[in-house]
Amino acid sequence: MLARIKRHPKLKWALIILTSLITLFFLFFASIYFGMWGKIPSSKELTELKQNKATQVLAANGELIGKFYIFDRQPIKFSEFPQHLIEALIATEDARFYEHDGIDNRSLLRVFFKSILLQDESAGGGSTISLQLAKNIYGRRDFGMFGIVINKMQEAVIAKRLEDIYTKDEIIELYFNTVPFSDNTYGIESASLKFFNKHTSELTLEEAAVLVGMLKASHYYNPRIFPERSRLRRDVVLMQMARNNYLTMEEAEEAKLRPLILDYKSYSHDKGIAPYFREQVRKDVSQILDTLKNKDGKKYNIYRDGLIVHTTLNYEMQQLAEEAMIEHMSQLQVEHEKSYGNYAPWIRDKKILNDVVKRTPKYQSLQKEGLSEAEIMKRLEQKHPTELFSYEDGMETRNVSTIDSVAHYLKFLNSGLLAVDPENGAVQAWVGGVDFRFFKYDHVAQSKRQVGSTFKPIVYTAALENGIDPCSYFSVREVTYEDGWTPSNSSSEGDDPNMNYNLKTALSRSMNTIAVKVLMETGIGNVIEQAKNMGIESDLPAVPSIALGTASLNLSELTSAYTSFVNKGHYSKPFYISRIEDGNGNLLAEFKPEISSDRAFSEDTRKIMINMMQATVNEGTATRLRYKYGLQNDIAGKTGTTQDNKDGWFVGITPELVCVTWVGADDHRIGFRNTGIGQGANSALPIFARLMQKMNADSNFNNITNARFEPLSSELAEMMECPPQERDNFFERLFSGKDKDNQKRNNKKEKKKKGFFNRLFGKKDKDNN
Repeated sequence: MLARIKRHPKLKWALIILTSLITLFFLFFASIYFGMWGKIPSSKELTELKQNKATQVLAANGELIGKFYIFDRQPIKFSEFPQHLIEALIATEDARFYEHDGIDNRSLLRVFFKSILLQDESAGGGSTISLQLAKNIYGRRDFGMFGIVINKMQEAVIAKRLEDIYTKDEIIELYFNTVPFSDNTYGIESASLKFFNKHTSELTLEEAAVLVGMLKASHYYNPRIFPERSRLRRDVVLMQMARNNYLTMEEAEEAKLRPLILDYKSYSHDKGIAPYFREQVRKDVSQILDTLKNKDGKKYNIYRDGLIVHTTLNYEMQQLAEEAMIEHMSQLQVEHEKSYGNYAPWIRDKKILNDVVKRTPKYQSLQKEGLSEAEIMKRLEQKHPTELFSYEDGMETRNVSTIDSVAHYLKFLNSGLLAVDPENGAVQAWVGGVDFRFFKYDHVAQSKRQVGSTFKPIVYTAALENGIDPCSYFSVREVTYEDGWTPSNSSSEGDDPNMNYNLKTALSRSMNTIAVKVLMETGIGNVIEQAKNMGIESDLPAVPSIALGTASLNLSELTSAYTSFVNKGHYSKPFYISRIEDGNGNLLAEFKPEISSDRAFSEDTRKIMINMMQATVNEGTATRLRYKYGLQNDIAGKTGTTQDNKDGWFVGITPELVCVTWVGADDHRIGFRNTGIGQGANSALPIFARLMQKMNADSNFNNITNARFEPLSSELAEMMECPPQERDNFFERLFSGKDKDNQKRNNKKEKKKKGFFNRLFGKKDKDNN
């Protein structure tokens, strides 16, 4: 042999070159193997694989409502994969998966000869599931012209190590939990939930084929964007299953005839159910995690550690609340714009418009560049395609300027809704605005607005607690107070200045003049103290106008205060995170309801106030719940409208639910054009009304909708037996020298009432002091 080589120099050189190439190849491979081109994970590291996992946010019933992630990934066990999903993967991606040890040499030879030498594009690929898994886990790096070779060799080393460490089933499990799908989705469980709104274990044969087919090119075969293309790829997968004897040809052909039907459910943070609620949960959980450490002594990461956050949210009620809000707000918006016509402040009031424009990031960015105001405004007048919020289509793309866009958003009304279980404050529904994509400001968690007449029940509660009889009569006459302020009534109710009304009637008809008189007789300090006892934490101004709700509170505070009326006098703070677990279900943190230990008022006061607020619904400012929306539930409530029709409120109370709704413009300088549109009964009440209608139609809510208030005892009912109004005999009292209350005290029945309250509160009648 050596003699032949010596006689043939060309053969000698060929052998030298071949030997050199083999040596170079092995040296090159060795440089990759030993990490000269980047460290390859060791077998030990591969046994401790830990991928970024999405944190899941669950509703009270365990329904997934959202996720926080860098990559949308939810790992599941091999046992949760249906057999046809596994077979679809193997038939399509790696037919000899159970025969090779990570590298399919036969496939590589076929690819080399048919694809490279013969240029046959039908030869297929040489990649195995194990090689793809290595790529899924560690990705690929840019090594220039040698990049593909280096990456492939690194993946081959990792694939061999994976095959030595894990069983074939475990490799399938790892693969399905790490493989990328369309729409920034990682892992089969996340893809199954996103595209078909079901767990992986529930996938049908055709659905499994769609997802496996997507692996060839996730965007190109995205069924949401390219449904026909995805269907054809699905059919290829089905035929591959038939060729590899996982299906009969008849079964494959039958499956191909079925339509591709998606039930797409995006978990984008800006979209989906309860986006405002999820954002608040994200903020709170991030703060909580700062106080916790894992077994390695490191802080948990909400985006990487695959935590499970359990909340109190009622998934079905949240859906209904969002539907109710959109249905009403889309109609109210039309009325709002129509009422202003061409005289709308977002069109005519240049001061407001310019002020908002100057607060935009675009204006401030141009200002930092040193442009003059005239130059900035000229830039902001340039038109360009912009996505704008629209009730009709969700969004529309129009050619508008930045200034046009500001005017567009100034015209929109916004809304907030918070519904809680009054017994423990558990949040059932949370709607922070009309669309989180375009209106990020959360009117549940962030907004403080004047609460209007929804503050009056606190005033009347304080009155009862301080010995004022529910059958006390107050004149509707206007009175000017020390600061020159003269409150008046906003409706025709009580126009007769010679009429006096009892507390129940005055509250149900929301009479401003009487509310202030009740406040003054009770004492402003006593009313503020009562509000604090009911969970109001904001500073309250010690002025007469507080009776009409000039104090600014957030929706959460007001909701908390009203829970005391159905929770035996104890207020419950709204809470919504019940516990946080790691991905294995181990408890990291648990949270309990915050319920006041002390009663805010007596049980008899509570029952009387519920009765008085039921009158608001049955015969007062909220009667449209009955005559327009046909609600026959036991409901107590209170409407609220603020000065100049800037804010509309409604508090709906049932024995099992407290729901507060608010409606107004984000910019407080813009109000409703008139009281007819802006009053709480028209602007805010309908959201609650529509929600209750939807709940009435769903038997799952029977425990709430069928609940009944406890009737008044005979003694309390007798105490409140008095005419709703009586004429003020001013001249008779003037000349007789006796006031109305002294005349009433001569009545035996009135003495009985006063005696009851004296016993109840343990104090003397104020009028006898």
